[in-house]
Amino acid sequence: MKKISFLLVLGLLLNACAGGKKLISADKALIKANIDLVNVNEDKVLVSVDPGAFSEQTVYFYIPKTVPGTYSTDNYGKYIESFKAFDYKGKELSTSKIDDNTWEISNGASLDKVSYFVNDTYDSESTIGDPVFSPSGTNILKGRNFMLNLHGFVGYFKNLTEVPYEISINHPENLVATTSLNKINETKTSKSLDTFLASRYFQVTDNPILYAPADIVSFEVNGITVNLSVYSPNKTYTAASLKDRMYKMMAAQKSFLGAINSTKEYNIILYLSEGEDDAGGYGALEHHTSTVVVLPEFMDRGRLEQAMVDVVSHEFFHIVTPLSVHSEEVQFFDFNDPKMSMHLWMYEGTTEYFANIFQIQQGLINEEEFYQRIMDKINNSKRYDDTMSFTEMSKHILEDGFKDNYANVYEKGTLINMALDITLRDLSNGEKSVLWLLKELSKKYGDSTPFKDDLFIDEVVAMTYPEIGEFFETHVIGDTPIDYEIYLQKVGLVIGTKEEESGFFLKGEVPYIDVDPQNDNAIFIRKGVILNSFFENLGAKAGDVIKSIDGALINLESMRSVIGQSFSWPSTKKIIMVVDRAGERLTLQGEVGKPTVQSKVIKPVANPTKSQLDLLHIWTKG
Repeated sequence: MKKISFLLVLGLLLNACAGGKKLISADKALIKANIDLVNVNEDKVLVSVDPGAFSEQTVYFYIPKTVPGTYSTDNYGKYIESFKAFDYKGKELSTSKIDDNTWEISNGASLDKVSYFVNDTYDSESTIGDPVFSPSGTNILKGRNFMLNLHGFVGYFKNLTEVPYEISINHPENLVATTSLNKINETKTSKSLDTFLASRYFQVTDNPILYAPADIVSFEVNGITVNLSVYSPNKTYTAASLKDRMYKMMAAQKSFLGAINSTKEYNIILYLSEGEDDAGGYGALEHHTSTVVVLPEFMDRGRLEQAMVDVVSHEFFHIVTPLSVHSEEVQFFDFNDPKMSMHLWMYEGTTEYFANIFQIQQGLINEEEFYQRIMDKINNSKRYDDTMSFTEMSKHILEDGFKDNYANVYEKGTLINMALDITLRDLSNGEKSVLWLLKELSKKYGDSTPFKDDLFIDEVVAMTYPEIGEFFETHVIGDTPIDYEIYLQKVGLVIGTKEEESGFFLKGEVPYIDVDPQNDNAIFIRKGVILNSFFENLGAKAGDVIKSIDGALINLESMRSVIGQSFSWPSTKKIIMVVDRAGERLTLQGEVGKPTVQSKVIKPVANPTKSQLDLLHIWTKG
């Protein structure tokens, strides 16, 4: 009887688990994912995900709707095709797609694995809804490069985001991987198979991988190994050619941060676009130990290097916040039903502030350049709703009515931190600052201990002064705009004006006009910018829609031609411009003149006091 019972039970187990293939329950098993970068079909990559055994009859599989650091709804599931689920005998199971990012699998107790094809976002952005921000997107270019932001390739099963993943990638032998993921087959001889291990799904999404021809340089910065990997399709730039500027920048960052050191290795992945795959925009996305940067390859060296300094320094400073100091909403991020934190004033604002203040403190830019950056932030912030509560905006940043103000986290968010920094230094005789505050918070929390979102500001106030609480209540939680001159006055600075030369339709790279895609690409005069003398003397106003210039109807194409011609206009040229102003047709005319603009600038007060000079020195020199 014992023998028969044993054989009966064993037979049932083998039958249920396809020859003993799966004996471990899904919540305890390693999830194995495979990505095939060799057999690319119509610019699509085949992915399979193999979990442990389920007991549920209905199983749900997800591709992220949103990922940390993007603050946008991108629905990466839209790029998934031919989703299939299989049982242990290879028979296809019934599935249904619930929404863009969710698949329901029937007879889940028999589920062996799922497979699907992934389309990339870089060359699909114009055809599948709103474009995905390129640094968080994906690229598939057979045999040449693969940008694997893994949240676009590898999904997760319901309630299984905390189990480990093993990710195997078949790749062309001529392409090598740059990533911070833990590689576990270093001793194997295969040149076309890489296997990586992630402790949980968040680590999968937190570690992008670039497969490209090897162009990598490494250098040491105060205990951190930095790897710079560059993909330049036309070989315009190399990692070696950008190394010196990156080393200088990161050495300055480490000097600024001091004892804060949350990583021993950091990877900078630079993808240079030819211009055909940039619909998602340029910039960078932070991760715990790496960043992806997407910039146009056609940029000249000076602009490219400065852009790298600005964006990479911002992303590297994210090792402080939110990577080391963050709320429960960040720690336990829900990729398909995210609850957002109210502290974007810190996550993005403090980080962007650090990315600017460290450059003046470490001598990478001079005072005039720093003051101009602050003035630009003030001007840019006025384009958004300056009376919107910053904490409310942050908490609801994915929702209509709030998400259009997101970019203000880099403008007003910086200025909030500037005001806090100057106030802290003033109240503490220079002993405390925003950097001091973040260092103290990093000691308390670190990357694995989150804070309570609604208690955090009270904690900051308890660590500092009642005046800091008043500032938060009034200007961050509250809806009162900040008078920046009050804080600049403390360090002996004032906002004044300066007459500068200008183009007719743009000053430098800043245009006075814009295109309204919702109104048949109408050309209009921008709001929120100080107009030059050309527009002022004509009597044009912000919001005017330009209908014709000198009798020629204005559209997107003809406006380009007018702008080109304007570079050779003599000051005595007479012009007739017809505009639509709130439904009224107006004819404006006059000489074009030599355009100038009264720009706002930050400059020293005439007779600064010693206390102002001392505080200015502490603020800008550290």
